[in-house]
Amino acid sequence: MSTAPSVILHLGLGSFHRAHQAVYLQRLMDAGHAGWILKGGNLRDDMADTIAALQAQDGAYTLETVSPAGERRYERIHAIREVIPYDPWLTGLVSAGADPATRIISFTVTEAGYYLDEHDQLDTRYPDLASDLSGATCTTIYGALAAILEARRLHDAGPVTLLNCDNLRHNGSRFRAGFIDFLSRRGDDTLCAWVQAHTTCPSSMVDRITPRPSPDVAERVRAATGLTDGAALMGESFIQWVIEDNFANGRPAWELVGAELVSSVLPHEEAKIRILNASHSGFAWAGTMLGSQFIHEDLAHPEIRRLVHDYVTLDVIPSLVTRQNPYPVDLAAYRDVVFERFGNPYLRDTNQRVAADGFAKIPGFLVPTFRDRLEQGAPIASTAVLTALFFEFLGRWHRGELPFDYQDQSMDPAKAHAFFAADDPLGAFVRDPVLWGPLAGDPRLEAALRQAHERVRAFVGSNVSV
Repeated sequence: MSTAPSVILHLGLGSFHRAHQAVYLQRLMDAGHAGWILKGGNLRDDMADTIAALQAQDGAYTLETVSPAGERRYERIHAIREVIPYDPWLTGLVSAGADPATRIISFTVTEAGYYLDEHDQLDTRYPDLASDLSGATCTTIYGALAAILEARRLHDAGPVTLLNCDNLRHNGSRFRAGFIDFLSRRGDDTLCAWVQAHTTCPSSMVDRITPRPSPDVAERVRAATGLTDGAALMGESFIQWVIEDNFANGRPAWELVGAELVSSVLPHEEAKIRILNASHSGFAWAGTMLGSQFIHEDLAHPEIRRLVHDYVTLDVIPSLVTRQNPYPVDLAAYRDVVFERFGNPYLRDTNQRVAADGFAKIPGFLVPTFRDRLEQGAPIASTAVLTALFFEFLGRWHRGELPFDYQDQSMDPAKAHAFFAADDPLGAFVRDPVLWGPLAGDPRLEAALRQAHERVRAFVGSNVSV
Protein backbone atom coordinates (compact mmCIF):
# COMPACT_ATOMS: atom_id res chain seq x y z
CA MET A 1 0.00 0.00 0.00
CA SER A 2 1.44 3.36 -1.01
CA THR A 3 1.64 6.15 1.56
CA ALA A 4 -0.02 9.44 0.68
CA PRO A 5 2.56 12.19 0.20
CA SER A 6 3.04 15.00 2.67
CA VAL A 7 1.99 18.45 1.51
CA ILE A 8 3.62 21.85 1.37
CA LEU A 9 0.86 24.45 1.04
CA HIS A 10 2.27 27.54 -0.63
CA LEU A 11 0.61 30.96 -0.43
CA GLY A 12 1.47 33.09 -3.46
CA LEU A 13 1.97 31.30 -6.78
CA GLY A 14 3.95 34.11 -8.38
CA SER A 15 6.93 33.74 -10.66
CA PHE A 16 9.52 33.58 -7.90
CA HIS A 17 7.97 30.64 -6.07
CA ARG A 18 7.54 28.73 -9.31
CA ALA A 19 11.16 29.42 -10.34
CA HIS A 20 12.62 28.65 -6.92
CA GLN A 21 10.93 26.56 -4.20
CA ALA A 22 8.93 24.50 -6.68
CA VAL A 23 12.14 23.76 -8.60
CA TYR A 24 13.88 22.32 -5.55
CA LEU A 25 10.95 19.99 -4.90
CA GLN A 26 10.86 19.02 -8.57
CA ARG A 27 14.53 18.07 -8.39
CA LEU A 28 13.79 15.84 -5.42
CA MET A 29 10.97 14.19 -7.35
CA ASP A 30 13.25 13.71 -10.35
CA ALA A 31 15.80 12.04 -8.06
CA GLY A 32 13.19 9.50 -6.95
CA HIS A 33 12.04 11.11 -3.69
CA ALA A 34 8.27 11.13 -3.96
CA GLY A 35 7.30 11.87 -0.36
CA TRP A 36 6.21 15.49 -0.79
CA ILE A 37 4.02 17.54 -3.15
CA LEU A 38 3.00 21.18 -3.41
CA LYS A 39 -0.44 22.70 -3.32
CA GLY A 40 -0.97 26.42 -3.58
CA GLY A 41 -3.05 29.45 -4.30
CA ASN A 42 -3.10 33.23 -4.00
CA LEU A 43 -4.32 35.46 -1.18
CA ARG A 44 -5.72 38.03 -3.61
CA ASP A 45 -7.63 37.91 -6.86
CA ASP A 46 -4.65 38.63 -9.09
CA MET A 47 -2.63 36.79 -11.75
CA ALA A 48 -5.93 35.57 -13.17
CA ASP A 49 -4.53 34.47 -16.54
CA THR A 50 -1.58 32.63 -15.01
CA ILE A 51 -3.73 30.89 -12.39
CA ALA A 52 -6.22 29.84 -15.07
CA ALA A 53 -3.38 28.44 -17.19
CA LEU A 54 -1.94 26.54 -14.22
CA GLN A 55 -5.35 25.07 -13.44
CA ALA A 56 -5.83 24.02 -17.07
CA GLN A 57 -2.36 22.41 -17.03
CA ASP A 58 -2.91 20.58 -13.70
CA GLY A 59 -0.32 22.80 -12.05
CA ALA A 60 2.45 22.04 -14.56
CA TYR A 61 4.47 24.68 -16.41
CA THR A 62 7.77 25.16 -18.22
CA LEU A 63 10.69 27.07 -16.72
CA GLU A 64 13.27 28.57 -19.04
CA THR A 65 16.64 29.37 -17.45
CA VAL A 66 19.41 31.35 -19.09
CA SER A 67 23.05 31.81 -18.09
CA PRO A 68 25.10 35.00 -18.55
CA ALA A 69 26.61 33.27 -21.62
CA GLY A 70 23.16 32.83 -23.16
CA GLU A 71 22.77 29.10 -22.57
CA ARG A 72 19.07 28.27 -22.29
CA ARG A 73 17.53 25.21 -20.63
CA TYR A 74 13.91 24.15 -20.37
CA GLU A 75 12.46 22.24 -17.42
CA ARG A 76 8.94 20.93 -17.02
CA ILE A 77 7.87 21.54 -13.41
CA HIS A 78 4.97 19.50 -12.08
CA ALA A 79 5.64 19.69 -8.34
CA ILE A 80 2.48 21.77 -7.82
CA ARG A 81 -0.21 19.10 -7.81
CA GLU A 82 -3.19 21.30 -6.93
CA VAL A 83 -3.88 24.94 -7.80
CA ILE A 84 -6.49 26.16 -5.34
CA PRO A 85 -8.96 28.71 -6.75
CA TYR A 86 -9.28 32.08 -5.10
CA ASP A 87 -12.27 33.18 -3.07
CA PRO A 88 -12.40 36.13 -0.65
CA TRP A 89 -12.41 33.94 2.45
CA LEU A 90 -9.75 31.57 1.12
CA THR A 91 -11.98 28.57 1.65
CA GLY A 92 -9.85 26.18 -0.40
CA LEU A 93 -6.60 27.27 1.24
CA VAL A 94 -8.15 26.97 4.71
CA SER A 95 -9.32 23.44 3.91
CA ALA A 96 -5.91 22.41 2.59
CA GLY A 97 -4.14 23.95 5.58
CA ALA A 98 -6.37 22.08 8.02
CA ASP A 99 -5.49 18.72 6.46
CA PRO A 100 -3.04 16.71 8.62
CA ALA A 101 -1.16 15.82 5.42
CA THR A 102 -0.08 19.46 5.21
CA ARG A 103 3.11 19.70 7.24
CA ILE A 104 4.61 22.94 5.89
CA ILE A 105 2.87 26.20 4.94
CA SER A 106 5.23 28.40 2.93
CA PHE A 107 4.62 31.85 1.51
CA THR A 108 5.94 34.59 -0.79
CA VAL A 109 4.13 37.92 -0.38
CA THR A 110 7.11 40.32 -1.00
CA GLU A 111 8.98 42.18 1.72
CA ALA A 112 6.32 44.91 1.77
CA GLY A 113 3.62 42.40 2.71
CA TYR A 114 4.59 42.14 6.39
CA TYR A 115 3.77 45.69 7.57
CA LEU A 116 6.46 45.70 10.26
CA ASP A 117 7.92 48.76 11.93
CA GLU A 118 11.48 49.05 13.22
CA HIS A 119 10.46 47.17 16.40
CA ASP A 120 8.93 44.27 14.42
CA GLN A 121 5.49 45.36 15.51
CA LEU A 122 2.65 45.80 13.05
CA ASP A 123 2.17 49.17 11.44
CA THR A 124 -1.63 49.26 11.48
CA ARG A 125 -1.94 52.38 9.35
CA TYR A 126 -2.22 50.19 6.24
CA PRO A 127 -5.93 49.82 5.33
CA ASP A 128 -5.74 46.16 4.24
CA LEU A 129 -4.01 45.16 7.48
CA ALA A 130 -6.49 47.16 9.57
CA SER A 131 -9.35 45.49 7.71
CA ASP A 132 -7.93 42.03 8.42
CA LEU A 133 -7.46 42.93 12.08
CA SER A 134 -11.14 43.85 12.27
CA GLY A 135 -12.12 40.53 10.70
CA ALA A 136 -13.80 42.21 7.72
CA THR A 137 -11.38 40.70 5.19
CA CYS A 138 -8.74 38.03 4.79
CA THR A 139 -6.17 39.47 2.38
CA THR A 140 -2.84 39.76 4.25
CA ILE A 141 -0.52 36.92 5.20
CA TYR A 142 -1.57 37.38 8.81
CA GLY A 143 -5.30 37.23 8.15
CA ALA A 144 -4.85 34.24 5.86
CA LEU A 145 -2.76 32.26 8.32
CA ALA A 146 -5.06 33.12 11.21
CA ALA A 147 -7.95 31.57 9.29
CA ILE A 148 -5.92 28.55 8.17
CA LEU A 149 -4.41 27.81 11.57
CA GLU A 150 -7.67 28.27 13.43
CA ALA A 151 -9.17 25.57 11.22
CA ARG A 152 -6.08 23.42 11.77
CA ARG A 153 -6.38 23.85 15.53
CA LEU A 154 -10.07 22.92 15.51
CA HIS A 155 -9.32 19.83 13.40
CA ASP A 156 -6.44 18.84 15.72
CA ALA A 157 -4.34 18.44 12.57
CA GLY A 158 -0.98 18.58 14.29
CA PRO A 159 2.06 20.86 14.24
CA VAL A 160 3.07 22.73 11.12
CA THR A 161 6.06 24.74 9.92
CA LEU A 162 5.45 28.30 8.68
CA LEU A 163 8.20 28.88 6.12
CA ASN A 164 8.85 32.44 4.97
CA CYS A 165 10.44 32.59 1.48
CA ASP A 166 10.61 36.39 1.05
CA ASN A 167 13.56 38.80 0.97
CA LEU A 168 13.03 39.92 4.55
CA ARG A 169 15.91 40.01 7.01
CA HIS A 170 15.41 37.40 9.76
CA ASN A 171 12.29 36.50 7.83
CA GLY A 172 11.15 33.64 10.05
CA SER A 173 11.50 35.35 13.41
CA ARG A 174 10.23 38.71 12.14
CA PHE A 175 7.18 37.14 10.52
CA ARG A 176 6.49 35.25 13.75
CA ALA A 177 6.71 38.46 15.79
CA GLY A 178 4.27 40.17 13.42
CA PHE A 179 1.88 37.23 13.46
CA ILE A 180 1.85 36.98 17.26
CA ASP A 181 1.24 40.74 17.39
CA PHE A 182 -1.64 40.33 14.91
CA LEU A 183 -3.29 37.60 16.98
CA SER A 184 -2.77 39.55 20.21
CA ARG A 185 -4.36 42.68 18.74
CA ARG A 186 -7.37 40.59 17.73
CA GLY A 187 -7.61 39.19 21.24
CA ASP A 188 -7.27 35.64 19.89
CA ASP A 189 -5.41 34.25 22.88
CA THR A 190 -6.39 30.63 22.25
CA LEU A 191 -5.03 30.56 18.71
CA CYS A 192 -1.99 32.57 19.78
CA ALA A 193 -1.12 29.95 22.40
CA TRP A 194 -1.66 27.16 19.85
CA VAL A 195 0.64 28.85 17.34
CA GLN A 196 3.37 29.28 19.92
CA ALA A 197 3.12 25.61 20.92
CA HIS A 198 2.57 23.92 17.55
CA THR A 199 4.48 25.90 14.90
CA THR A 200 8.03 26.80 14.00
CA CYS A 201 9.11 29.63 11.72
CA PRO A 202 12.57 28.92 10.32
CA SER A 203 14.35 31.76 8.61
CA SER A 204 15.55 31.25 5.06
CA MET A 205 17.55 33.07 2.39
CA VAL A 206 16.31 32.72 -1.17
CA ASP A 207 17.96 33.84 -4.38
CA ARG A 208 17.17 33.63 -8.07
CA ILE A 209 16.57 36.54 -10.42
CA THR A 210 13.14 35.98 -11.92
CA PRO A 211 11.90 38.68 -14.29
CA ARG A 212 8.22 39.12 -15.00
CA PRO A 213 7.45 36.76 -17.90
CA SER A 214 7.04 38.49 -21.25
CA PRO A 215 5.20 37.02 -24.27
CA ASP A 216 8.46 36.01 -25.94
CA VAL A 217 9.11 33.51 -23.11
CA ALA A 218 6.09 31.46 -24.15
CA GLU A 219 7.18 31.74 -27.78
CA ARG A 220 10.65 30.37 -26.99
CA VAL A 221 9.13 27.59 -24.89
CA ARG A 222 6.87 26.62 -27.78
CA ALA A 223 9.76 26.62 -30.23
CA ALA A 224 12.02 24.58 -27.93
CA THR A 225 9.51 22.09 -26.52
CA GLY A 226 6.44 22.16 -28.76
CA LEU A 227 4.29 23.05 -25.76
CA THR A 228 1.80 25.90 -25.67
CA ASP A 229 2.19 26.99 -22.05
CA GLY A 230 0.14 29.84 -20.61
CA ALA A 231 2.17 29.76 -17.36
CA ALA A 232 5.68 29.60 -18.81
CA LEU A 233 8.29 31.72 -17.06
CA MET A 234 12.01 32.32 -17.05
CA GLY A 235 14.80 32.93 -14.61
CA GLU A 236 18.56 33.00 -14.40
CA SER A 237 20.56 29.78 -14.17
CA PHE A 238 21.84 30.67 -10.68
CA ILE A 239 19.75 29.43 -7.75
CA GLN A 240 20.37 29.38 -3.98
CA TRP A 241 18.37 28.49 -0.87
CA VAL A 242 19.74 28.58 2.68
CA ILE A 243 17.28 27.36 5.35
CA GLU A 244 17.40 27.22 9.12
CA ASP A 245 16.83 23.55 9.97
CA ASN A 246 13.97 24.06 12.42
CA PHE A 247 10.87 22.19 11.22
CA ALA A 248 7.91 21.22 13.36
CA ASN A 249 6.61 18.18 11.46
CA GLY A 250 9.19 16.90 8.98
CA ARG A 251 10.57 18.36 5.75
CA PRO A 252 11.77 17.28 2.31
CA ALA A 253 15.44 16.32 1.99
CA TRP A 254 16.23 19.54 0.16
CA GLU A 255 19.91 19.22 1.00
CA LEU A 256 20.10 16.36 -1.54
CA VAL A 257 19.36 18.80 -4.36
CA GLY A 258 21.52 21.77 -3.45
CA ALA A 259 19.74 23.62 -0.64
CA GLU A 260 21.84 24.47 2.41
CA LEU A 261 20.31 23.47 5.77
CA VAL A 262 22.07 25.44 8.51
CA SER A 263 21.75 26.39 12.15
CA SER A 264 21.74 30.13 11.29
CA VAL A 265 21.13 31.92 8.00
CA LEU A 266 22.21 35.30 9.38
CA PRO A 267 25.57 35.77 7.60
CA HIS A 268 24.15 34.55 4.30
CA GLU A 269 21.10 36.80 4.43
CA GLU A 270 23.07 39.85 5.52
CA ALA A 271 25.39 39.45 2.54
CA LYS A 272 22.53 38.84 0.16
CA ILE A 273 20.24 41.64 1.33
CA ARG A 274 22.93 44.30 1.66
CA ILE A 275 24.95 43.38 -1.43
CA LEU A 276 22.54 41.83 -3.91
CA ASN A 277 19.15 43.32 -3.03
CA ALA A 278 20.31 46.84 -2.24
CA SER A 279 22.62 46.98 -5.27
CA HIS A 280 19.87 45.67 -7.54
CA SER A 281 17.61 48.53 -6.49
CA GLY A 282 20.41 51.08 -6.78
CA PHE A 283 21.08 50.06 -10.37
CA ALA A 284 17.36 50.28 -11.18
CA TRP A 285 16.86 53.72 -9.62
CA ALA A 286 19.93 55.15 -11.35
CA GLY A 287 19.27 53.51 -14.70
CA THR A 288 15.68 54.66 -14.80
CA MET A 289 16.75 58.28 -14.38
CA LEU A 290 19.35 57.90 -17.13
CA GLY A 291 16.75 56.49 -19.53
CA SER A 292 17.58 52.79 -19.58
CA GLN A 293 14.93 50.09 -19.40
CA PHE A 294 16.81 46.95 -18.34
CA ILE A 295 19.15 46.06 -15.47
CA HIS A 296 21.89 44.78 -17.79
CA GLU A 297 21.96 48.22 -19.45
CA ASP A 298 22.57 49.81 -16.04
CA LEU A 299 25.52 47.46 -15.43
CA ALA A 300 27.05 48.50 -18.74
CA HIS A 301 27.08 52.17 -17.67
CA PRO A 302 30.52 52.68 -16.06
CA GLU A 303 29.49 55.51 -13.75
CA ILE A 304 26.42 53.69 -12.41
CA ARG A 305 28.52 50.58 -11.92
CA ARG A 306 31.16 52.56 -10.03
CA LEU A 307 28.61 54.16 -7.70
CA VAL A 308 27.12 50.79 -6.75
CA HIS A 309 30.52 49.06 -6.61
CA ASP A 310 31.71 51.75 -4.17
CA TYR A 311 28.64 51.21 -1.99
CA VAL A 312 29.44 47.50 -1.64
CA THR A 313 33.22 47.80 -1.42
CA LEU A 314 33.64 50.87 0.74
CA ASP A 315 30.66 50.52 3.10
CA VAL A 316 29.00 47.10 3.09
CA ILE A 317 32.00 44.77 3.11
CA PRO A 318 33.85 46.65 5.90
CA SER A 319 30.62 46.85 7.89
CA LEU A 320 30.00 43.10 7.71
CA VAL A 321 33.61 42.12 8.36
CA THR A 322 33.69 44.34 11.43
CA ARG A 323 30.60 42.55 12.73
CA GLN A 324 31.99 39.05 12.11
CA ASN A 325 35.58 38.24 11.20
CA PRO A 326 36.39 35.97 9.48
CA TYR A 327 33.13 36.25 7.57
CA PRO A 328 31.76 32.88 6.36
CA VAL A 329 31.08 34.30 2.88
CA ASP A 330 33.81 35.61 0.55
CA LEU A 331 32.17 39.01 0.21
CA ALA A 332 34.31 40.41 -2.61
CA ALA A 333 33.81 37.25 -4.68
CA TYR A 334 30.08 37.34 -3.89
CA ARG A 335 29.91 40.97 -5.08
CA ASP A 336 31.59 40.04 -8.36
CA VAL A 337 29.25 37.09 -8.98
CA VAL A 338 26.23 39.29 -8.23
CA PHE A 339 27.35 41.94 -10.71
CA GLU A 340 27.97 39.26 -13.35
CA ARG A 341 24.44 37.96 -12.81
CA PHE A 342 22.94 41.46 -13.04
CA GLY A 343 24.80 41.98 -16.32
CA ASN A 344 23.09 38.99 -17.96
CA PRO A 345 21.58 40.57 -21.11
CA TYR A 346 19.38 37.57 -21.80
CA LEU A 347 17.26 38.04 -18.68
CA ARG A 348 15.98 41.44 -19.83
CA ASP A 349 15.04 42.15 -16.23
CA THR A 350 13.33 45.53 -16.11
CA ASN A 351 14.14 48.55 -13.99
CA GLN A 352 10.42 48.85 -13.34
CA ARG A 353 10.30 45.49 -11.55
CA VAL A 354 13.47 45.99 -9.53
CA ALA A 355 12.83 49.64 -8.61
CA ALA A 356 9.52 48.82 -6.88
CA ASP A 357 8.84 48.99 -3.13
CA GLY A 358 11.54 51.49 -2.18
CA PHE A 359 9.76 52.39 1.05
CA ALA A 360 10.38 48.86 2.30
CA LYS A 361 13.90 48.69 0.88
CA ILE A 362 15.33 51.79 2.59
CA PRO A 363 14.74 50.44 6.12
CA GLY A 364 15.28 46.81 5.12
CA PHE A 365 18.27 47.00 2.79
CA LEU A 366 20.15 50.24 3.56
CA VAL A 367 19.47 51.39 7.13
CA PRO A 368 21.42 48.45 8.68
CA THR A 369 24.61 49.52 6.89
CA PHE A 370 24.07 53.16 7.91
CA ARG A 371 23.58 52.01 11.50
CA ASP A 372 26.67 49.80 11.55
CA ARG A 373 28.93 52.39 9.95
CA LEU A 374 27.78 55.16 12.28
CA GLU A 375 28.31 52.91 15.31
CA GLN A 376 31.81 52.18 14.01
CA GLY A 377 32.54 55.88 13.47
CA ALA A 378 33.08 55.15 9.78
CA PRO A 379 32.06 57.14 6.67
CA ILE A 380 28.60 56.57 5.16
CA ALA A 381 29.05 58.50 1.92
CA SER A 382 28.64 55.56 -0.48
CA THR A 383 25.50 54.22 1.20
CA ALA A 384 24.13 57.77 1.19
CA VAL A 385 24.57 57.87 -2.60
CA LEU A 386 22.35 54.82 -3.06
CA THR A 387 19.73 56.40 -0.82
CA ALA A 388 19.99 59.73 -2.64
CA LEU A 389 19.37 57.87 -5.90
CA PHE A 390 16.05 56.69 -4.47
CA PHE A 391 15.18 60.17 -3.22
CA GLU A 392 15.84 61.67 -6.66
CA PHE A 393 13.91 58.80 -8.28
CA LEU A 394 11.02 59.48 -5.87
CA GLY A 395 11.07 63.14 -6.83
CA ARG A 396 10.54 62.14 -10.44
CA TRP A 397 7.61 59.97 -9.34
CA HIS A 398 6.18 62.98 -7.47
CA ARG A 399 6.42 65.12 -10.59
CA GLY A 400 5.01 62.43 -12.88
CA GLU A 401 8.30 62.07 -14.75
CA LEU A 402 8.92 58.32 -14.44
CA PRO A 403 8.55 56.28 -17.65
CA PHE A 404 6.47 53.64 -15.88
CA ASP A 405 3.88 53.18 -13.14
CA TYR A 406 5.84 52.94 -9.89
CA GLN A 407 4.48 50.29 -7.50
CA ASP A 408 5.22 50.54 -3.77
CA GLN A 409 3.09 48.57 -1.30
CA SER A 410 4.65 50.28 1.72
CA MET A 411 4.36 53.85 0.49
CA ASP A 412 1.66 56.24 1.64
CA PRO A 413 1.39 58.36 -1.55
CA ALA A 414 0.09 61.39 0.31
CA LYS A 415 3.04 61.34 2.70
CA ALA A 416 5.51 60.81 -0.13
CA HIS A 417 4.07 63.75 -2.08
CA ALA A 418 4.23 65.82 1.14
CA PHE A 419 8.02 65.39 1.27
CA PHE A 420 8.32 67.40 -1.93
CA ALA A 421 5.72 69.98 -0.92
CA ALA A 422 7.79 70.83 2.18
CA ASP A 423 10.15 73.79 2.28
CA ASP A 424 13.00 71.31 2.72
CA PRO A 425 12.07 68.05 0.91
CA LEU A 426 15.26 66.19 1.80
CA GLY A 427 14.95 67.22 5.44
CA ALA A 428 11.37 65.90 5.53
CA PHE A 429 12.55 62.66 3.91
CA VAL A 430 15.40 62.07 6.36
CA ARG A 431 13.18 62.78 9.38
CA ASP A 432 10.55 60.19 8.43
CA PRO A 433 10.38 57.60 11.26
CA VAL A 434 8.91 54.85 9.07
CA LEU A 435 11.89 54.98 6.73
CA TRP A 436 14.62 55.60 9.27
CA GLY A 437 13.50 54.36 12.69
CA PRO A 438 15.91 55.55 15.41
CA LEU A 439 18.13 57.22 12.77
CA ALA A 440 15.34 59.63 11.73
CA GLY A 441 16.70 63.16 11.88
CA ASP A 442 20.24 62.08 12.79
CA PRO A 443 22.42 65.08 11.81
CA ARG A 444 25.22 62.81 10.54
CA LEU A 445 22.76 61.02 8.25
CA GLU A 446 21.24 64.28 7.07
CA ALA A 447 24.62 65.82 6.27
CA ALA A 448 25.71 62.75 4.32
CA LEU A 449 22.45 62.64 2.35
CA ARG A 450 22.67 66.32 1.45
CA GLN A 451 26.17 65.84 0.05
CA ALA A 452 25.12 62.64 -1.73
CA HIS A 453 22.05 64.28 -3.23
CA GLU A 454 24.15 67.06 -4.75
CA ARG A 455 26.42 64.40 -6.20
CA VAL A 456 23.48 62.43 -7.59
CA ARG A 457 21.88 65.50 -9.14
CA ALA A 458 25.16 66.38 -10.85
CA PHE A 459 25.61 62.78 -11.99
CA VAL A 460 22.11 62.52 -13.44
CA GLY A 461 22.28 65.97 -15.02
CA SER A 462 25.55 65.23 -16.77
CA ASN A 463 24.30 61.94 -18.16
CA VAL A 464 20.82 62.90 -19.40
CA SER A 465 20.32 64.75 -22.67
CA VAL A 466 17.90 67.63 -22.22
